[in-house]
Amino acid sequence: VRPRVTMIAWSQNDNYVVTAVNNYLIKVWDSFTGELLHDLMGHEDEAFVLESHPSDPRIMLSAGHDGNIYIWDIITGTKVNHCFNAIEEQGYGAVFDSKFSPDGQHIACTDAHGHLLILGFGCSKPYEKIPDQMFFHTDYRPLIQDADGYVLDQQTHQAPHLMPPPFLVDVDGNPYPTRLQRLVPGRENCADEYLIPLLEYVATSNGEVIERVIGQQVVGEGEGGLEADLRDGMINPDQESGSNAPPERG
Repeated sequence: VRPRVTMIAWSQNDNYVVTAVNNYLIKVWDSFTGELLHDLMGHEDEAFVLESHPSDPRIMLSAGHDGNIYIWDIITGTKVNHCFNAIEEQGYGAVFDSKFSPDGQHIACTDAHGHLLILGFGCSKPYEKIPDQMFFHTDYRPLIQDADGYVLDQQTHQAPHLMPPPFLVDVDGNPYPTRLQRLVPGRENCADEYLIPLLEYVATSNGEVIERVIGQQVVGEGEGGLEADLRDGMINPDQESGSNAPPERG
């Protein structure tokens, strides 16, 4: 059975034609003479992605259903770099598409699991990952009903949809730095002082003292931020859970 071509691409200067074949080879051809110059080996499944570098005619990218992403020098027929799309506890992800950025310094890939991969040749700081654990500090706050049956936040007596933007915290309730707080809709353009949460220390039933976010840090007297000092809105233990009476102030 004759091999079947699965993808074809031209080099940046049109001097070379590169083909991917269903026998897992990447072939480099002279576009003027039709001569086969190189067989590039490495893929272990069919490759359906060939992408030429936007400015360097030597460089070609190939990616396939084996999860491999290769950077080739098609002049010398050598592998320049390689990345494997490994996915924890799932093996790997077949790469469906890839593109170079206009400056050729980054590569974007999509895979069979719906992931977007950003690969680059320099510092990864601009693409630094966010933490694995991210929660809103209000995620597990209890709710109550008022006399009319409307749902209110127990701590502030506000309707949940009217509350200020929450803070991002980890699984233990520790707030993240201000750069991450700006990821919350409504806090994107806040000054740093309005991204510092107000904390309190609470003793648990086993005697452990934990730290938790209770609201917005107030900056200066008479200068309210997005949220008032929520310590004033704490419900006293002797209040009925369904009561809508205003909280007592100390």
